[in-house]
Amino acid sequence: MTSTTVWLVDSNIYVYDAWHYCKTKAKDDQGRSIRGVIGFLHFVYELLLKERPAVIAFAFDEKIKRSHRKALYPDYKAHRKPLSPELALQFEYCRAFLDSLGLYQSSSHHYEADDLIGTWAKDLRAQGHYLNLITADKDLLQLIETGDYWWSYSQHYKHNSKSFHKRFKIYPHQVADQLALAGDKSDNIPGVKGIGMSTAAKLLRKFGDIETLLARIEEVQHLPIRYAKQIQAQLIQDQAMLLIAQQITTIKCDIDATKTTKILQSSPISKPKFKTLCTQLQLTQEQQTQWLSLITTRYPLK
Repeated sequence: MTSTTVWLVDSNIYVYDAWHYCKTKAKDDQGRSIRGVIGFLHFVYELLLKERPAVIAFAFDEKIKRSHRKALYPDYKAHRKPLSPELALQFEYCRAFLDSLGLYQSSSHHYEADDLIGTWAKDLRAQGHYLNLITADKDLLQLIETGDYWWSYSQHYKHNSKSFHKRFKIYPHQVADQLALAGDKSDNIPGVKGIGMSTAAKLLRKFGDIETLLARIEEVQHLPIRYAKQIQAQLIQDQAMLLIAQQITTIKCDIDATKTTKILQSSPISKPKFKTLCTQLQLTQEQQTQWLSLITTRYPLK
């Protein structure tokens, strides 16, 4: 396959958003709400229709059986509620629908969707491909390199490496360290007391990375930043947790995941599965025809 741009979708946020904000009263053939499914499918349909990606893959978060991040820090994401049966159903339908259309989707019981995307990105980039990372997660900014885009698609907001550096004055590969320094409430990562995203960026502009910062810690008190002496003292005090946080915020790009061969290969529609799902989701004949027309234009049946 010749070099192309591969679209990698961080899928969970789009299901969550649809479940919480989609106004449809649609139900499946058993009377259960499927607003998360309908909203997610609308997002996918619009993405495929407008952008016509030649190659696309969808990464999902799965219920983690064991996690290297939890092993490092048991309180990681500890504040998040377990997935409700109603929401779990949305994910089950969404993933099955993508499968039926021959659109590649995957998850892991041991790693997060970020790590899947990171591993795919590394493998695809080694083959000469560029990436569009479709997400609303700032963590994934650390993956972009020249020719790539991080794209918050629903908000029509995107960055390449150049625009990101111009806007935030740090480089994408420094994002994990910035999050480790400042903390991330959404993931329950504490960060260093007194350091926010702006101060973290200033430290990284000066030192480059956390390792160099800690090796030259005595210089921090002399920096032209507010409360420099207190920040230096706090960095020394929180050093152990900071190094743990750095491992948590860094996306793993070498996990034992399915290689990208399946992503780069076209897969045919499974019409029996598609028909069954359309019946369960009570999609109209017009909706079914629209989906089939769109997908067969991109992936002709074999």
